[in-house]
Amino acid sequence: MTITKDRKQEVIQGYKQSDGDTGSPEVQVAILTTRINNLTEHLRTHKKDYASRRGLLAMVSRRRRLLDYMRRVDPQRYLDIIGRLGIRK
Repeated sequence: MTITKDRKQEVIQGYKQSDGDTGSPEVQVAILTTRINNLTEHLRTHKKDYASRRGLLAMVSRRRRLLDYMRRVDPQRYLDIIGRLGIRK
């Protein structure tokens, strides 16, 4: 359900804007997307895990707010990140 430290570093390396960047919206959205995908797989096998489902909904809402912010501030960055992550089908 959680991502390992190594996997998180890989995601940060893939989406960072500059050296030392760990908190830009792109990095945050990428980490949340990884966690959401992992938790979705968990919930496919554990259908009655309602506590995890609640956490999943919170993560999706947080990602949505970050994406709305990016769309408002810089629409091109928003389009780039959703294209790279494969969200908004």
